[in-house]
Amino acid sequence: MGRIEVICGSMFSGKTKEIIRRINELKNTSLKYKVFKPKLDTRNNKDSIKSHNNIEIPAQSVNKALDIIDYKNKFDVIVIDEAQFFSDDIVDVCNELANSGKRVIIAGLDMDYSGKPFGPMPYLMAIAEEVTKLHAICSDTGNPALYSYRKLENSNVILIGEKDEYEPLSREAFVLKMKKK
Repeated sequence: MGRIEVICGSMFSGKTKEIIRRINELKNTSLKYKVFKPKLDTRNNKDSIKSHNNIEIPAQSVNKALDIIDYKNKFDVIVIDEAQFFSDDIVDVCNELANSGKRVIIAGLDMDYSGKPFGPMPYLMAIAEEVTKLHAICSDTGNPALYSYRKLENSNVILIGEKDEYEPLSREAFVLKMKKK
């Protein structure tokens, strides 16, 4: 049997950096791996994922989670970044991959800009053998940040952005800023 490993946290917490670290460990093995990301994520090159410290690795952009199944028999490890942008069928895809003996490493934001569970992430965390929750540093307090606070007035759940649109905040700072909105 395979396994599912979820890496989650706020924006700027190092999720992609952790994916890259795990991939670098695979380079010393005979295991074959493939990295996927949703086409919806247009922040970087469509053929790579990139950490905030500018480390970049090749990735395959896909329209939907079911597209990943086509690679099931070609790779030992399937890596998926920005899981929150996929529909809930990503959960079935990860289960199918793990049940067929694949190691699945999947990362995404666990909460949206309003502090609510984001898309399929809570379900992925529930079915995972391992969950790693990472924290950024709060830009206001310096404490661990678990929220991705949206600086803009926009109520769309999905708004692709970076530091101009979002900042990592601790619970204390997030609650204060949300009360002011």
